[in-house]
Amino acid sequence: MEFQRDLDARGLNCPLPILKAKKALAEMESGQVLRIVATDTGSVRDFQAFAKQTGNALLAHTVENGEFTFLMRRK
Repeated sequence: MEFQRDLDARGLNCPLPILKAKKALAEMESGQVLRIVATDTGSVRDFQAFAKQTGNALLAHTVENGEFTFLMRRK
């Protein structure tokens, strides 16, 4: 899937991946997609909750080699 911005949150623990994603999304236009790569094991649950709370869409998430990749569309 195409994305307009990339955020490397590897090595950061909660709540930093969410805070960095929130800042990045705020700088984006409505409908644009942000890709986030994180290593925090709690990030799946965190990004699901973040999407519900903010109205930004969590389009997909995958896990590969201990890295979690998320695609979020700005509302």
